[in-house]
Amino acid sequence: MSRAWLLPEQIADVLPSQARRIEELRRTLIDGARSYGFELVMPPMLEHLESLLSGTGHALDLKTFKLVDQLSGRTLGLRADTTPQVARIDAHLLNRQGVARLCYCGPVLHTRADSAQSTREPLQFGAEIYGHGGLEADLEILDLALDGLHAAGVDDVLLDLGHARIVRAVLGDAAVDELVIDALARKDTAALSELSQALTGQTRDALSALLRLYGGGEVLGAARTELPPHPAIGRALDDLAWLADHVQMAHPAARIGFDLADMSGYAYYSGARFSVYGAAANAALARGGRYDEVGAVFGRNRPAVGFSLDVKALAMAAAEQPAVAAVRAPWNEDRELRATVRRLREQGQMVVCTLPGHEHEAQEYDCDRELINVDGCWVLRAL
Repeated sequence: MSRAWLLPEQIADVLPSQARRIEELRRTLIDGARSYGFELVMPPMLEHLESLLSGTGHALDLKTFKLVDQLSGRTLGLRADTTPQVARIDAHLLNRQGVARLCYCGPVLHTRADSAQSTREPLQFGAEIYGHGGLEADLEILDLALDGLHAAGVDDVLLDLGHARIVRAVLGDAAVDELVIDALARKDTAALSELSQALTGQTRDALSALLRLYGGGEVLGAARTELPPHPAIGRALDDLAWLADHVQMAHPAARIGFDLADMSGYAYYSGARFSVYGAAANAALARGGRYDEVGAVFGRNRPAVGFSLDVKALAMAAAEQPAVAAVRAPWNEDRELRATVRRLREQGQMVVCTLPGHEHEAQEYDCDRELINVDGCWVLRAL
């Protein structure tokens, strides 16, 4: 038997009920960003590879599908992340002097999935602020991310905060070994001890302390005593405390934690970074932070902060939604019936016409009313 109809691993069709939920979430997230003043952009799925992998996008090399353009002979890439594209739009197409708030939502493709349970074709939603280096922009991005999750029905969340400048200050002028960063992220004490043998005693002690600096609000106090008295570390801890206080005021139900050793995206982030976890999700539902270097390769090295999430993963984690209420109508050529159906649809009602011979088939929609003929008039009756 031919198996040509089978899809590649970790690529899947989205069936009606889930597709409806994903589309509702997409609209909700875009409308939420618009309420903050964000403008929607739609970058292309395909670009010249060097543009997609410029600057901080270089880390995406192994995740990017590549192909040859039959028109130019140049190598093209299917985007694995939209942020480098939005940075290009901000730098070259908009070229605004002040603040630019941009959002997007579209598919990205990964050569390898992030985990065995995730898809290689996420539907990425993101929002980014360019042009403001203050914590006010970081806070706005955090608020938007948490508001978006709340609108999706995810309220039991853990906000995990960290800061890229802390590890950079601890390492100082020492050459950064990616294995050291990986050991910190995995909290692998043995590997970190072995990899840091060439570093100074103070640096090794600080790296060891970072492995213990995760948890609640007490982490910031402990960090001030256990880490070197470096001005950059002090400022980073002050930033995290300020952000946590302001987030807690606006989102009192959110749990807030700190992980000062988490260096996910070390080469990418330049300031505060965050991950948001839901009670029912094994992986982060949203990730973001400050990445002021993202536009440098495009000639505009200006402040930038943002976040992104996979709408498909969010749909899986969000609360189950009831079936959509609808009106069931018979199909016939009666002019008044067809006019009534059109009028109901114009009023925003969902009307499902039962095609001849299919009167008893189940529908995705919850038909709680039906149109019936009473004395020559078509009226709604509850089912």
